[in-house]
Amino acid sequence: MSRPGEDAISRIGSGRRRLGVAVSAVVLVGAGGWFAGTQVQSPADAAAAHQAPKAGPVTVAVVRQSLTASVVATGSVEFASPRPLSLAGPVGSGAAAGTDGEGTEQRVTKAPVAGTKIKEGDVLMTVNGRPVFALGGSVPMYRTLGPGTSGDDVTQLQKALKRLGFDPGGTSGTYGQGTATAVADWYRSEGYDAQEPSSADQQQLGSLEQAVSAAQEALLTTNSAAGEESSSATGSSSTPAPQTSTDKQVHEIQVESAQKALDLANGALSGFKATYGTKVPAGEVVFLPKLPARLDKVSVKTGDTPSAQIGTVTSSDVVVQAAVPGTDAQLLRHGMTARLTTADGGSAQGTVDVVADASDSTAAVQVRITVPEPGPLAGEAGAAVKVTIKVGASDGKVLTVPMAAIHTASDGRARVKVERGDVVTDVHVTVGLSAAGVVEVKPDGGALKAGERVVVGE
Repeated sequence: MSRPGEDAISRIGSGRRRLGVAVSAVVLVGAGGWFAGTQVQSPADAAAAHQAPKAGPVTVAVVRQSLTASVVATGSVEFASPRPLSLAGPVGSGAAAGTDGEGTEQRVTKAPVAGTKIKEGDVLMTVNGRPVFALGGSVPMYRTLGPGTSGDDVTQLQKALKRLGFDPGGTSGTYGQGTATAVADWYRSEGYDAQEPSSADQQQLGSLEQAVSAAQEALLTTNSAAGEESSSATGSSSTPAPQTSTDKQVHEIQVESAQKALDLANGALSGFKATYGTKVPAGEVVFLPKLPARLDKVSVKTGDTPSAQIGTVTSSDVVVQAAVPGTDAQLLRHGMTARLTTADGGSAQGTVDVVADASDSTAAVQVRITVPEPGPLAGEAGAAVKVTIKVGASDGKVLTVPMAAIHTASDGRARVKVERGDVVTDVHVTVGLSAAGVVEVKPDGGALKAGERVVVGE
């Protein structure tokens, strides 16, 4: 049971709580109205809020750094000095060469293999079982070499035989018996018989020898007849002198004619013997200017008739061919160093060897780079590589700005616009090396420092 005083206190407390709730509700309603008011904008306010900020210059900081200028291009790995490989004539002679009248055709019996490394004395291929050898020399094979022939091609053959260990007895350039013997020994060491005289040659030799014998016999007969006539005329006093004189003239003419016939027969035999013996057929040797070489492509296969071109041969040296814009090519010089990078990160160093004419700055220019030590590029013919050729470098660290920051004044001098606070100032500069979109600048009077900002756009 409560007391009267406690009931009064309870009523007072309850009234205060109701007043507090009512005040809180008023405060919340007022705050909500204020928040809603702040979120409501007039159309003019909304348009102003969405306007682009006031335009100003786009600036970039001046940087002090070392600068290296390079020409960068994509190149292709190749082997150097490609040249067609062809046979100068039939391989062998007679039946082997299809020249014996029996209709024998030349057929490749062992085809060359692409990618083969060619050394001096190697057999490139065989035709009708006969070899085709590779020898070093700058004069191409163009004829059959044999006894009696002479020239630079014979000298090449003699020098090659000597390098292979078969002494021809000299390198005079004339194919003699010593050369013939060396050729026969060389072929034998490779498991082949050298090309000896054909049956037709042997028959011709026999015919010429018979012609000499017949001429000798005719001369003897004529001389004998002349002697008998002379004796008969001397022993008969009844023979008139004029008749004896005429007969003598006739016999002299006959003897002279017989002697001329013998001389011609001997000359023909001697001339033929000078060319008779062991030969090197035109198709059995290919002279290459640089060995070892590499057989790059092959145009024939086993069973084919040898064509004019049987393949392509290159040196074993690696080169890179690249195409660069004409403006970049004008910066390149013979002997510059090139860094060559493969797709998997391997690298090698090369040297600029040839730069084609770069007079047209709009056209691509071919650049050849030699690679003395190909490393990861060896065996990668046809692969693409990144080519980087250093064409210049700054002398230590220099002030650099983007190329877009360079402007040309009315007097033709270069300048940059430097933002300093709210003011943009023109500073005249001398332009130096450029690379990768930035350029070296030297301000007049040192009026530019690293960290300052230059205008590159608006």
